[in-house]
Amino acid sequence: MAVGCWRSPLLLLTALALAATLGHFEGWKGFQEKPMSKKNMNSTLNFFIESYNNASNDTYLFQVDKLLRSQVQLTTGVEYLITVKISRTKCKRNEKKSQTCHFQSKKLKKSFICDFLIYTVPWMNFYELWNNSCLEG
Repeated sequence: MAVGCWRSPLLLLTALALAATLGHFEGWKGFQEKPMSKKNMNSTLNFFIESYNNASNDTYLFQVDKLLRSQVQLTTGVEYLITVKISRTKCKRNEKKSQTCHFQSKKLKKSFICDFLIYTVPWMNFYELWNNSCLEG
């Protein structure tokens, strides 16, 4: 009989814990198409293109040509899932970056469509590139 007394409260506690957990995850929306603030957008895109250029072996720097899609998800920070078109510029990687870098034309023109996932804690100025894939386009 003593065992039976503990089954109901334990079952009730388990049910409450499960309901609370399901309720918590039900409110979790995942990635959503939401406009970013201009400040967050610029810093996120700058971080991505700097990471891309640092990893690239190209003689010329690339810049974001066009923002194609932007999704955001709130976690312990902010996750951005972004699709951009990047294009090769006329600026070489060893040149000063104070000048405006125009896009290449004609035979040196090259563009990529890139999808990337960046985790950021903007209020701490922390950025981390979690995933990146680019296809020529």
